[in-house]
Amino acid sequence: MKLYTFKNMAIATLLTITIASCGNDDDGMPNDNQVDFSGTFVQKDQMGRPGINTVLGGSSTIKNDFNVTIPSEQTAKFQLLFLDQAVALHAAFGAEYENNILGLDATTLTTILATDVLQVAPDETTTYFDGTNVLTGRNLTDDVIDVSLVLLFGGSTGDRFNGQDTDNDGVVDLPILVTDGVSNAGETPLSTFPYMEMPHTM
Repeated sequence: MKLYTFKNMAIATLLTITIASCGNDDDGMPNDNQVDFSGTFVQKDQMGRPGINTVLGGSSTIKNDFNVTIPSEQTAKFQLLFLDQAVALHAAFGAEYENNILGLDATTLTTILATDVLQVAPDETTTYFDGTNVLTGRNLTDDVIDVSLVLLFGGSTGDRFNGQDTDNDGVVDLPILVTDGVSNAGETPLSTFPYMEMPHTM
């Protein structure tokens, strides 16, 4: 989601309201505190699908470049880079990419993920993935990082890289790559704007 424009506008509006409401204008003089809107605003980040360019970017340069590239240009610019990284991450653990729980091969998956937009299906369940529906939207309670990791590393069953001992020698052969280990249990979005609950304390 491209939040940078709305974020800057919201901050500027709040600053304007705050400054205007706090000004000492009972002397009839104009308020000297003005918000400066001059200059050029630039995009710094986008996160329709959080973590994708972090996992598949491969370098800070690529990640930063991805964040400032408009979605219509992302697939052509990043899909092959993402594909190479996905294949390399599997190869690092002596494995080949396995079609995922949606039946998508590496080329198809990275083509989808290389364009950082959220699909919306107005007549379907809104979810990032609920076991049946996939990428039909995104809820605040969706564990988007875990879903993305499962799609990338879970293979056809969804739990391929989940700390398995593949040769039964008592030693773990595959790392846990299908979850970030952070539970989304207990998330309770608010019913009014801004909808997100207060940050959790550790």
